[in-house]
Amino acid sequence: ERADLLVIAPATANTLAKLAGGIADNLVTESALAHAGPLVLAPAMNSRMWASPATQENMRVLRERGAHVVGPEEGELGEGGSGVGRMSEPAAIFECCQRLLAASGSLAGTRILISAGGTREPLDSVRFLGNRSSGRMGVALAAEAARRGAEVTLVAANLAVPAPAGVELIEVDSAAALGEAVLGREADVILMSAAVADYRPAAPESGKRRKSDESWTVELEPTSDVLLELGRRRRKGQLLIGFAADEGAAGLERAREKLRAKQVDLIVFNDIAQPGIGFDAEENEVVLISKSGETALARAPKREIAAGVLDAVERLRG
Repeated sequence: ERADLLVIAPATANTLAKLAGGIADNLVTESALAHAGPLVLAPAMNSRMWASPATQENMRVLRERGAHVVGPEEGELGEGGSGVGRMSEPAAIFECCQRLLAASGSLAGTRILISAGGTREPLDSVRFLGNRSSGRMGVALAAEAARRGAEVTLVAANLAVPAPAGVELIEVDSAAALGEAVLGREADVILMSAAVADYRPAAPESGKRRKSDESWTVELEPTSDVLLELGRRRRKGQLLIGFAADEGAAGLERAREKLRAKQVDLIVFNDIAQPGIGFDAEENEVVLISKSGETALARAPKREIAAGVLDAVERLRG
């Protein structure tokens, strides 16, 4: 009666069948039948058992009743061999629990849109112009926002890391596709952490360009400025957060100008000239720039930087 959340991990095929049928013949199933709060299930079993129509029907019933299911994953199985049926890692199960328990969190009921990753602009059907963004910063922001109870949409461009559980994922490739996805969504807070291409090939080739001894000259044209367009379109009360990856004192000054020019509430600046932070790194070190002043967040894992950025968002929301 005191439990806020019940987790069954691993949840075997036998246990799932008993839960679906309301059978309470052991401590686990008795507790589940009596539990009034959220139920998290982490299935784990032989891959053929997982694929069985009976198991899939039991899962359908349990989901319809409101159970939250994490996994199973594809990988090495306890009996040997591999396939779909391996229990999800404890960290993924814990992340689901955090999200469910954050329903009354500080950002509960807030719709947050986050862009992450790096866009790719096609040169031909095989090659592209891109950047080294892994998407780690945006993914960390999405995970932290979900933990605080927000309704999170993650617009992801070519992520090198998994998207967090509990968020709506929209996968895109190019700057144009990212702009279309972002401009077509309603949100209370928008965090544009993706590394969006400033230029794209003016005339990409339709097929694969064959290698030769000749030089290949490519004309580039500017892409649409998604952040600027968001600033122009935003409704009253909406918060808009931009990111600036630049170098040194001159880059910091350009980030300050970006705050004014793009009509945003906050710019998150990171100095990509510093080794070990920014693109494709586990850590970051940023300066938060707003109309009321600047705050430096010292070098730390990106999940901690994400918490600092969202603390600033909450302060701006009042």
